[in-house]
Amino acid sequence: MEYVVGVAVVAALVSVPAILLWRVLRGRRELGTSPAERATFETLHTASLAGPPLRAGLTADGAERASRHLRALLGSAALAITDGERLLVYDGAGDHHAGQAFEHAAATLQDGRTQVLTIGCDLLECPIRHAVVVPLTTDDRVVGALAAYGQNASAGLVRAAQEVAGWVDSQLELAELDRSRTLLMEAEVRALRAQISPHFIYNSLTTIASFVRTDPERARELLLEFADFTRYSFRRHGEFTTLAEELRSIDRYLILERARFGDQLQVTLRIAPEVLPVAVPFLCLQPLVENAVRHGLESRNGVGRITIIAEDGGAECRISVEDDGLGMDPDRLRRILAGDIAATGGVGLANVDERLRQVYGDEYGLVVETAKGAGTKVNVRLPKYHPGVSAR
Repeated sequence: MEYVVGVAVVAALVSVPAILLWRVLRGRRELGTSPAERATFETLHTASLAGPPLRAGLTADGAERASRHLRALLGSAALAITDGERLLVYDGAGDHHAGQAFEHAAATLQDGRTQVLTIGCDLLECPIRHAVVVPLTTDDRVVGALAAYGQNASAGLVRAAQEVAGWVDSQLELAELDRSRTLLMEAEVRALRAQISPHFIYNSLTTIASFVRTDPERARELLLEFADFTRYSFRRHGEFTTLAEELRSIDRYLILERARFGDQLQVTLRIAPEVLPVAVPFLCLQPLVENAVRHGLESRNGVGRITIIAEDGGAECRISVEDDGLGMDPDRLRRILAGDIAATGGVGLANVDERLRQVYGDEYGLVVETAKGAGTKVNVRLPKYHPGVSAR
């Protein structure tokens, strides 16, 4: 009966929200003291401990940290986990069988079917006599195997092993999603760099070159600012940075642009000190400022003004980048944010909008106010704290 309770709870865990699980665990003493309720709570708690190590994928370290909790879920004497090439961990009694564990999993790795094996052993006191080997799969591919060892291979143990393996599969699939999301974000940052860099580099170097003979010291200072800006923009570590670092890079960018436009470019910054440590996606604001300069001011006559505001909004940081330039047609803006290639022209707007939605959810996408001849204001809301977001 203990397997039936564990099986039902583990299967349900795939769809139980984390906050509900936390509330269940917190209230475990208050929700009842019957054996069935205690078994349910213990199963939930044990599964919650096994989950995080597996979210890194099927690795030796993750398997080792999860194995003790998975064995507790099964109630088996020992447990082994393999990937497609080697044994990752053997946990429990009869560790003299560890050397054979990958061999035990060979047939399951090959055909993806559950196997029930008889384990021969000359030691009378050894509790390992049978093994239930079940496949671990991701995207319908067999990526490893889980083996539960014990005195016998009851129908309950077979069912429990299959359900636990199914739960492990869900954790591995989440790990794949996390990995795909990271790769996608890295690709989007690379695409953003490729999009903004040629235009900016050409104009910056042209501006610096114009000062080489007339004002060598100014040319030297601008060259140093250019070097610092490009070093930050092309750094290879971290998906996130602090708002302070992002604003520091924007300041370097604007120093170079003011050298180019002179008094025709006026910039106002109003930044609340409380929001400077907030973690933000890398290069999420600089493209908005470049968009304001490139598409808001380059083609207009007279002085152009850009205002950058970052305010403390309680649980959120609220940022706006506004220019008094030419603005754009709202319908064209909608096509740009939708990723319509024919409507490209807003440097990085669609890229930044997509990245914000991926990290924080759809409610945190860009909000843009614009019309032809009325300038453009881009509003960004960011939660101060969000799971998985930190500037490292």
